[in-house]
Amino acid sequence: MKAVILAGGLGTRLQPYTKSKPKPMLPLGEKPILEYLIEWIKKNGVKEIVLCVSYLRKKIEDYFGDGKKFGVKIEYAISNKPLATAGQLKTAEKFIDDTFVCLYGDSIYNFNLKNMIIEHKKSKSNITMSLYDYRFNLKYGVIDTKNNGRVVSWNEKPEISTKINMGCYVMEPDVFQLIPKNKPYGMDTVIRKVLVKKKKINSIVSKKRFIDIGDKETYEKTNQEYKTKKGKN
Repeated sequence: MKAVILAGGLGTRLQPYTKSKPKPMLPLGEKPILEYLIEWIKKNGVKEIVLCVSYLRKKIEDYFGDGKKFGVKIEYAISNKPLATAGQLKTAEKFIDDTFVCLYGDSIYNFNLKNMIIEHKKSKSNITMSLYDYRFNLKYGVIDTKNNGRVVSWNEKPEISTKINMGCYVMEPDVFQLIPKNKPYGMDTVIRKVLVKKKKINSIVSKKRFIDIGDKETYEKTNQEYKTKKGKN
């Protein structure tokens, strides 16, 4: 089995950090985000990786090479322009001929990927999504009313629970048929297409924390956490 890591985005919300480094190469403590991802994938039994690269791709290729020194085999799917999530995935099509893992190159995961793969195969799904049980307190009071406007209750700053996409999937190769070539295309559109075709999409839900390094504030906070953690070791 192979894992495809989408590592070609521009990282505009992380500027100025991403002016000289692609987002997956930003350091958390002493190692780049992408190295933590590769370690996690390897720990879960997947040792063949396709990196979908574009923006400042040489920084990634020079650091990871063929993956040998990281205990994995790495191949590169290259695009010359940003293609969004599914558009990037399409560039890896020629490397994939069986069930594969696809994940975003700007997140840190801590769930059991091995079990997710087992569940995917057991359920005979086309796609299995990783979801996070996300809880937060609404900062407003919620007022319930009847149709005539009469107020019947006031719930002050309630806790909301919902499931959010973590950006890690197990997929079958026929997903590539749904993605146009060399065109920016979102993963959300692919998922909707699969649902319209009434093909099976399964999910696993994790309560373990995952970190989406999507903006400057999150990156700075996470980087500091990793530096502190390293200092305590």
